[in-house]
Amino acid sequence: MNLRHKIYELPFTHPFTISKGTKTVQPTFVVELEFMGIRGYGESPAIKYYNIPVEQMAADLEAKRIFVEKFAFSDPERYWHYLHHLFPNNPFLVCALDMAGWDLYGKLKRKQLYQLWNLDTATAPLTDYTIGIDTIDNMVAKMNERPWPIYKIKVGVENDVEMVAALRKHTNAVFRVDANAGWTLEQALHKIPLLKELGVELIEQPLAKDNWEDMATLFSKSTLPLFADESCVFEADVEKCHQHFHGINIKLTKCSGITPARRMIVRAKELGLKLMVGCMNETSIGTAAIAQLAPMLDYVDMDGTLLLKEDIAEGVQFDQGKIIYTDLPGLGIRFNM
Repeated sequence: MNLRHKIYELPFTHPFTISKGTKTVQPTFVVELEFMGIRGYGESPAIKYYNIPVEQMAADLEAKRIFVEKFAFSDPERYWHYLHHLFPNNPFLVCALDMAGWDLYGKLKRKQLYQLWNLDTATAPLTDYTIGIDTIDNMVAKMNERPWPIYKIKVGVENDVEMVAALRKHTNAVFRVDANAGWTLEQALHKIPLLKELGVELIEQPLAKDNWEDMATLFSKSTLPLFADESCVFEADVEKCHQHFHGINIKLTKCSGITPARRMIVRAKELGLKLMVGCMNETSIGTAAIAQLAPMLDYVDMDGTLLLKEDIAEGVQFDQGKIIYTDLPGLGIRFNM
């Protein structure tokens, strides 16, 4: 195989703020794998609090380029296992390469991945649209800018219930809230009933990622479903989330790609956990990868392309949250690096 990679700095339409901080651009690492004249693409956005910048992805890849290229590609699952051992400390890089491997595989088979997996896209849930933390007036303006059936509202600040209440005055849409580990147990116990009264559907990552003791207490008392995000990164975390959360939010970049995400979905279903796959502000490349998994999910958060000012690829589109798939093979994208 032949390998290429490129780094992008993609601006957000609006500054994007969560309880951990604000960013105005999204650094993204994109890879291209060429095999038998066919090119597959994958990406990984860099997230500051996971300490794997795009420069590190590039350096690690270049250091072992020869081993990435010499693999006798036959199927992406075998390739993921090879990459997982080749880059044990860089799951973000493994994700990009795994995604490219799946895109390549689908193109070789001349089918989209969901077709190879015998999935029905009619069962795919609607995606939400995220409203980042801001002044209440700005949050209302962002919501009015894009009328949508489901909003994910970033919370985890002192006046967050007030923010949700203000937004509720302007829409009857479904609300989900994501605290990004921004609450204490006491705050969560106080706020969850208030948020339920405001029509909130679920709460994502209310407490610190490793606060399992308090999560067990909150799980037993919460009147709303609780979903793990920061607490559920790798496959081994799925088991830990059982009896602490009602569901999990899988991120392809964090778990190291499509291959482990599919296994996490299977295990979560065995444990009776609800399933969401979320985005990390990917372009249409990563968004299309999430779309392939969507028919297996209860919820999906794949609005990254809607939050960015510009995109680098063409892929799935949305009609009021409904995923509109292309007829292209692989991930279903059109892109030239």
